[in-house]
Amino acid sequence: MSDDNEQGFEQDGLEWVQADEKDDAFQPGSGSGQAVVPASDSLPERVYLLPIHNRPFFPAQVQPLVINRERWEETIRRVGNTPHHMVGLAFVGETGVEELSHEDFPEVGTAVKVHKLQGEDAQLQFIAQGMRRFRIQRWLSKKPPYLVEVSYPREPVDAEDDETRAYAMSLINGIKELLPINPLYGEELKHYLNRFSPHEPGPLTDFAAAITSAKGPELQDVLATLPVIERMQKVLPLLRKEIDVAQLQTEISEQVNAQMQERQREFFLREQLKVIQRELGISKDDRENDVDTFRARLNDKVVPERVMERIDDELDKLSVLETGSPEYGTTRHYLDWLTSLPWGVTSDDQLDLAHARKVLDRDHDGLKDVKERIVEFLAEGTFKGDVGGSILLLVGPPGVGKTSVGRSIAEALGRQFYRFSVGGMRDEAEIKGHRRTYVGAMPGKLVQALKEVEVENPVIMLDEVDKMGQSFQGDPASALLEVLDPEQNIDFLDHYLDVRLDLSKVLFVCTANTLDSLPPALLDRMEQIRLSGYIAEEKMAIAKHHLWPKLLKRDHIPKKRINLTDAALRQVIEGYAREAGVRQLEKQLHRIVRKAAVKLLENEQQTIKVSVKNLEDFLGAPTFRKEKVMKGEGVVTGLAWTAMGGATLSVEAGKVHALDRGFKLTGQLGEVMKESANIAYSYVLGHLGDYGAEPDFFDSAFVHLHVPEGATPKDGPSAGVTMTTALLSLARHEPIDRPLAMTGELTLTGQVLPVGGIREKVIAARRSEIFEVILPDANRRDYEELPDYLREGVTVHFASHYRDVAKVVFG
Repeated sequence: MSDDNEQGFEQDGLEWVQADEKDDAFQPGSGSGQAVVPASDSLPERVYLLPIHNRPFFPAQVQPLVINRERWEETIRRVGNTPHHMVGLAFVGETGVEELSHEDFPEVGTAVKVHKLQGEDAQLQFIAQGMRRFRIQRWLSKKPPYLVEVSYPREPVDAEDDETRAYAMSLINGIKELLPINPLYGEELKHYLNRFSPHEPGPLTDFAAAITSAKGPELQDVLATLPVIERMQKVLPLLRKEIDVAQLQTEISEQVNAQMQERQREFFLREQLKVIQRELGISKDDRENDVDTFRARLNDKVVPERVMERIDDELDKLSVLETGSPEYGTTRHYLDWLTSLPWGVTSDDQLDLAHARKVLDRDHDGLKDVKERIVEFLAEGTFKGDVGGSILLLVGPPGVGKTSVGRSIAEALGRQFYRFSVGGMRDEAEIKGHRRTYVGAMPGKLVQALKEVEVENPVIMLDEVDKMGQSFQGDPASALLEVLDPEQNIDFLDHYLDVRLDLSKVLFVCTANTLDSLPPALLDRMEQIRLSGYIAEEKMAIAKHHLWPKLLKRDHIPKKRINLTDAALRQVIEGYAREAGVRQLEKQLHRIVRKAAVKLLENEQQTIKVSVKNLEDFLGAPTFRKEKVMKGEGVVTGLAWTAMGGATLSVEAGKVHALDRGFKLTGQLGEVMKESANIAYSYVLGHLGDYGAEPDFFDSAFVHLHVPEGATPKDGPSAGVTMTTALLSLARHEPIDRPLAMTGELTLTGQVLPVGGIREKVIAARRSEIFEVILPDANRRDYEELPDYLREGVTVHFASHYRDVAKVVFG
């Protein structure tokens, strides 16, 4: 760089400063106070170009610019070597200037004078003073540093024209309107505005465009517009938009400030109120508020003396503790529970048998024996004066309505109802609570139930008591012993409360699918009521009176739009939902409603009729086909009990070959059924002659005994009579020629022992259309207790010895 150039730039490390600030420093307030436009003859014909992005630079602007040192240092050096120190700025877009060619530069740019150049690390900074528009005439260098020949076009304007003066005054007024409402424009800018007057509309227009936040392409269009009138017409909308945005920002800011001021005002007033109350002695701190709250809760309660002593002790402790201490929070939580319990608060029982029958009949079809058992239970409570302290156990397969029966009991009594499931529960603290020494300790579920229902005598349902688990954390089934024992629960002790709680007024209703997994000690404390499942007629009534109306109401579908015929409903029951309960039946009916809803939406005038003919369009092929009772030599139908209800079980006996004696069992039988099969084989082997068969039949016969559906595990002591009859039928070469089912266990001496699940087995026989049944004589009373509608049309033979069975089967 030349040292003898008086107006050159000197380099000192990374900082470049102007050598003659007196000549080149820009002083905006000097002269006449008007914009000074240099004459054309003082502007260079050749200028170096610098690309800028974001927005173009206007002739009326003066502002700092920062450029990349590595890329444009050579251009700045050459500008510094020129006598005029001017460079051309051209807008190349809003995204950046990384990859450029000369075609990216616009035709019109702004010539600026460079002042106070400084270098810092990888950047160069200088103040650019906008001078004049230029138009590129010819490219002298199409690669950096870019050099072009330019011309400075005249801006045709008649400053004294009325239209021009009107536009100019509009621009000045717009700028003055913008300045007070936009904090970005300060006092210095107001002084700078004094340089412009309506007599010089060109610089005024450029200045107005420069202070807007319009996008780069819009501003470049303004820069390239030479006629001043046309340029002002483009700038005025941009300026008006800027004013509108600034006004909106001001309104938002005022709203925010108003809200903040209101909150601050409330805060100060509240603080002043606290000070005034404290001075007058009428204020209370948090501790006093808590103590008053807890004492107020006990006003209408009859708290036992020992419990009240504990509450008083804890309240005294609370009053001396610091509110920020951990023990304060623990004590407060403990008192919150103690004072929230319904000490001495009970609801009046509605011991009206007629009302109870009405509620049970309204909510449930069938279950006649269960309803009578519940009415008897309530009648007993009428003489006692209450039904508290009783524990009912509803046992039955899934979907028969155990939970809803418990809810109906609560409604019949007029009591509060609370249900929680203990299925899968492995921690005894869920029943008896945690010790208060643990972080996050809570009372047990029973205390939580009393707090929620707010009375001491609700109906609490313990669902799925047969599915409780055990773990290292304890045995919840054993923890229930104290809860469900009428002799102990009068003084139930929750570990968290650590005071005695009276649960004797609570009516506990438990539900279970089976009794096998329940501890005998727990089972002994409960009164069992069995819900054995429904026959087809009962399911029809339940579906018509409860399930179908509930589904239509839930989906807001008018009853007239969907018609389900009785024949189709019976087909749903027999072909798709044969389980003991009605949950699967509800699912199938829901499928019908869903598919019908689609058709109703496709044709709003349509009415859907679901009949046997089109049922498969809604549900597909039936899951269950009509079962034919298996017949043949050595084939006998038995009756079995499962957790899902009763079932028929075919037993087949066949002679494989006559080479040697042998006996084979298949059908995935459990240990008990294997023992029954061996007893049956031994009994038949020793008594063939007594029952009219060849005494030596099994001496040379390899016999195979099979119970079909080998994929299903089967076990239980009720198939001995059935297996014996199958072997005897094989030995006599005499098939059973009529639908006949039997159940009973056999001893080696031929005694027929009683079995369980008589109701379920009779229902299973009726479901398979078998109306002749052989039962153990010891189960005669169980059969006679069945409802009349189950016994109707069924012929029953009672057997105490196998001779009675053989007499019925073979005559």
